[in-house]
Amino acid sequence: MNKNVYYRKIPKVDILLEDERIRQMIETYSKDTVMESIHIETDRLRTFIGACEDEKEIEERIGGLTDEIGRTVKAMHTPNMRPVINGTGTILHTNLGRAPISPEHIKRIAEVACGYSNLEYNLEAGRRGERYSHFEKLLCKLTGAEAAMAVNNNASSVMLILSSLAKGGEVVVSRGELVEIGGKFRIPDVMEQSGAVLVEVGTTNKTHYDDYKNAITEETKALLKVHTSNYRIVGFTESVEIDELITLAKEHDLPIIEDLGSGVLVDLAKYGLTHEPMVQESIAKGADVVCFSGDKLLGGPQAGIIVGKKKYIDQMKKNQLTRALRIDKFTAAALELVLKEYLSEETAIRNVPVLRMITKPLEKIEKEAKSLVRMLRRSGFSGHFQVVPCESQIGGGSLPLERIPSFAAAVRPEKISVPKLEEKMRHLEIPIIPRTANDMILLDVRTIDRQQFKVIADQFRSMEDEEYNHRNSGAY
Repeated sequence: MNKNVYYRKIPKVDILLEDERIRQMIETYSKDTVMESIHIETDRLRTFIGACEDEKEIEERIGGLTDEIGRTVKAMHTPNMRPVINGTGTILHTNLGRAPISPEHIKRIAEVACGYSNLEYNLEAGRRGERYSHFEKLLCKLTGAEAAMAVNNNASSVMLILSSLAKGGEVVVSRGELVEIGGKFRIPDVMEQSGAVLVEVGTTNKTHYDDYKNAITEETKALLKVHTSNYRIVGFTESVEIDELITLAKEHDLPIIEDLGSGVLVDLAKYGLTHEPMVQESIAKGADVVCFSGDKLLGGPQAGIIVGKKKYIDQMKKNQLTRALRIDKFTAAALELVLKEYLSEETAIRNVPVLRMITKPLEKIEKEAKSLVRMLRRSGFSGHFQVVPCESQIGGGSLPLERIPSFAAAVRPEKISVPKLEEKMRHLEIPIIPRTANDMILLDVRTIDRQQFKVIADQFRSMEDEEYNHRNSGAY
């Protein structure tokens, strides 16, 4: 194959600029953007020709150059961060933004965020206020704590707590609780950044009461209990419960800090899941400070929520780190709205998307899966569709062993492979993120809002139309 023939077939820039479609792009966007896209795509085309040995593929790629330029131009002007449809069945999918916020809450947040607000202004007193005031009383009411605040995530919570209560001193923690939070961020590293000295006790699988007791010295500033919310150690294990640690801490006049990680305010055991330690339980038992995530089982925005004794919370509010770690107006508004839902458990289950997905009845999920399959069949997409049983998971470092029975709309494509279909789904206008199993695409409807079914069916129809046009363009 003489590839120079194909290199010469690549249209010159001045020829491309005479193309009516290119002219329209310049009018819609800008000449600079279009010129940059032309250079990007012609360079990609040369690279492709150099690596490809199929003449038909090369001809097809050259013929589609203008279309590729158009896609690149559009991509430059399209926000990179956009909504996706979560068909994975993982409710708290870290890569997909964890807890979704309800549309009703978003409307209210938009009203507050698009103008000025009383974020740090006390309307009653007519003077500077505190951004925590919008949700602090709610948190105290829901958890039984004396005071509360929030920073930008739970790792920040741990760092601020230790910096405020134990900087320069020792903090005793079990080796079995030195968790990696994610992305290679680890509790020992967070502790080091806070200025506290880590004192490890026990072993990975077993830590005893005496291990803590024997580790306490004049340098000890606090005892730390970390709930291993993102993994479980099973088998030959033993750990010291918060009740026992509280007794020991009181004997030595030390604060007991508990990092609950996922943070939950309702008893999930009532809905068929394993009981997860609740924030209000820890406060009731006597924990001095408890921290947890806002965007996990609470179902709110990303935040590190801290509740506990007022004297300790006040120390944190005065810490210089608080300014660097503070939440913004979007988070403050979202937290207040989500926490208000918890004033009634029934309301929270209905209105907080995470809780609604977790507690969704299996028969309702099966019914919705059947509905989605019917819509997919009517889309005209070439494939076999069926409802299959599957398992959802909580995700986001919460209840790692928990699997929830669910149903999925399964797609077995006829004209393209499953990996190719999965790739095409990721590049749709509204990307659909499925999981694959047994040579099928699975769309677990537990994590798909019913209102998204039509969008899914329409996009499957568009993929079939694209495939039809592709086959009739002479590419086959």
